[in-house]
Amino acid sequence: MSSRAYEHPADRPALVSLRKLTGFETVFKVLSGMIPERSLRLLFLSDSVRVDENQFVQLHHMLVDACEILDLERVPPFYVTQDPRPNAMCIGLDQPIIVVTTGLVQLLDEEEMRAVIGHEVGHALSGHAVYRTILLFLTSMAVRVAWIPLGNIAIMAIVSALREWFRKSELSADRAGLLVGQDLDASLRGLMKLAGGNNLHHMNVDAFLKQAEEYEAGGDVRDSVLKILTVLPRTHPFAAVRAAELNRWAKTRDYQRLCHGHYPRRDEDPQSRVTDSVKESAAHYAGAVRTSKDPLMRLVTDVASGAGEFGGKLRDFARGAGRPRPGDARTGDARTGDARTGGGTDGGTEDGDDRRDEGRSDGDRPGGAGEGRGSGS
Repeated sequence: MSSRAYEHPADRPALVSLRKLTGFETVFKVLSGMIPERSLRLLFLSDSVRVDENQFVQLHHMLVDACEILDLERVPPFYVTQDPRPNAMCIGLDQPIIVVTTGLVQLLDEEEMRAVIGHEVGHALSGHAVYRTILLFLTSMAVRVAWIPLGNIAIMAIVSALREWFRKSELSADRAGLLVGQDLDASLRGLMKLAGGNNLHHMNVDAFLKQAEEYEAGGDVRDSVLKILTVLPRTHPFAAVRAAELNRWAKTRDYQRLCHGHYPRRDEDPQSRVTDSVKESAAHYAGAVRTSKDPLMRLVTDVASGAGEFGGKLRDFARGAGRPRPGDARTGDARTGDARTGGGTDGGTEDGDDRRDEGRSDGDRPGGAGEGRGSGS
């Protein structure tokens, strides 16, 4: 299976482009060496518990199953680290490793954890660790060039774009987790628990999804702007938004086709075209804006629609459509009958016909005696 099968339309074009860059892997392995990735590996090896056939055996079996389902050839090293905050991550470029915290292990049940492990294996298969590596590199660079006028602003603009990229990669990995677990309720419960803790008997998935709808559609333009400002510094979308996105994707035909074994193969990746992925991404964003209930998106749609109508009218005017042409006045008068032909009423037209008929004989008049003789012969 190619990772293109589950990647979000906003995530796929970037990945397709990166995979086609000559020397890409070499460059980012160098960048990875500039960031303490080796130190992290040694840290987890020395101060965490490695998941294998002897430790956290159940988690190990879930990892092997996830790798088989998503066709990941090399099973990544897997660690459980002591941290009460629920979290999971996939780090590393050449040899990614998966780490989950004790807080997450205690929070989720078996099926929910299966979806999380599938999520992280999806990151590994797609190569999403690249995002995190570039982000770390550019963030540290932004601090070093802060003294250069506008230098920090330029780099932070790139960082903001990469964060948006990274947020979309989380939506891709959520889809991978659903493909591994094939239990939508478990995936949604896991996201709900990340938002509200291990109080499942006090929570409801349907109500949680309604929260997401209210967040996406509620408020006015001011709230829309606040949403944008709130999400900009984040590397992950909000839990309720992720749940709504995953719920929508699970109802699509694409998901059903994947479950039935119809998906792109990895050996087809070199033939994948960046332009096709970009067009798909553009279509996705256009559809999202068009169907969005967000007040700002509705305003953008209304303005664009109004601009389109105005542009159409302006184009028609420039082409002469709707403007009277020379000679149209006489023919128009005869058809419609204006003040010059009797005021445009039926009575005025008939009076004109009577005056023209007065100078003709009965035989010349339509329907007169002459017409009768002619028809008789």
